[in-house]
Amino acid sequence: MSVTAPGGFEAAGVAVGLKSTGKPDVAVVVNRGPLKVGAAVFTSNRAKANPIIWSQQAVQDGVVEAVVLNSGGANCFTGAFGFQTTHQTAEKAAELLGVSAGDVLVCSTGLIGTGDEVFRAKVLAGTAQGIAELSADGGEAASLAIMTTDSRPKRVVSTQDGWTIGGMAKGAGMLAPGLATMLVVITTDAVLTAEEADEHLRAATRTSFDRLDSDGCMSTNDQVTLLASGASGVTPDPGAFRETLTAVCLDLAEQLQSDAEGASHDIRILVQNAASEEDAVEVGRSVARNNLFKAAIFGNDPNWGRVLAAIGTTAAEFDPYDVDVWMNGVRVCTAGGPDAPREAVDLTPRATEVVIDLKVGGATAAILTNDLTHDYVHENSAYSS
Repeated sequence: MSVTAPGGFEAAGVAVGLKSTGKPDVAVVVNRGPLKVGAAVFTSNRAKANPIIWSQQAVQDGVVEAVVLNSGGANCFTGAFGFQTTHQTAEKAAELLGVSAGDVLVCSTGLIGTGDEVFRAKVLAGTAQGIAELSADGGEAASLAIMTTDSRPKRVVSTQDGWTIGGMAKGAGMLAPGLATMLVVITTDAVLTAEEADEHLRAATRTSFDRLDSDGCMSTNDQVTLLASGASGVTPDPGAFRETLTAVCLDLAEQLQSDAEGASHDIRILVQNAASEEDAVEVGRSVARNNLFKAAIFGNDPNWGRVLAAIGTTAAEFDPYDVDVWMNGVRVCTAGGPDAPREAVDLTPRATEVVIDLKVGGATAAILTNDLTHDYVHENSAYSS
């Protein structure tokens, strides 16, 4: 049930016509627990959607009663009118729930530039309808309502010693890091302070969502929210909670990776023996964003020369002529020169791993990406996104 698996939460997903398909397009998640703790991280794109501008302010006090999410329109670059739409959405939810509008976060996803009077009317109607249909088993419906080009919903639940974390995510395109990479709501019935929730969330996203770089395109609407109800009455060990939260975030990130638009390979780029974690991330991301490399993987071609060419554009510390590269377990490059023949590498499985050994330190980082396919180009040329 994803976000309603932990105690103290209700959710709903309804259809109000924002999507031409008639599928669910407005979701509401409400915290009914004794604690109303909330934390969130947002896109670092300077071009921010109206819901992001609103939610960044609303979450600052660490109190969140509810989140209203819509698909079928991003409400981005819609001016003052669009910001008022977000404000009115929070006010409508607050009025019906008997809470403060400043404790309601708003999320939108869909076509940038969408957010006219018709959009506003439907979002407000969906907010009211969603609140009317709230239930303790509404997590599944909510996860369906936030989908756009997703082919399937993304959900995860992890139950530990007396407390639970649940989550839902959407995203199949415009997946690139900026503290978050899509719309995600994570809930827990553990007892947390606002400061703890914020610290845990930032640590978890740093090594999960922030390492997902499917197509190098950063969205204007990305938000990851963590809500804590305290309904379990259990204060978890901080290390255990962070470890579990990170695992939940990584699970959702991998689900997003596997549903990326048009992808035929899920690529994990592991950079090891770097001088620093920052260097490892920079090197991994340079390969993940290299279209020549991504096209080669689509063609099942272990073209390791494109890996070296990509990492050579970075400022990371290493000797380009002392680098080893493995593809699916076969070392194809050693000390900057050829090793095993390309024919020894099997790239037909969807799961693909590239290991890059920089040989200058002890730091490691992994970046998740996908190949560049005909289907990706077609989908993003035929669909306004």
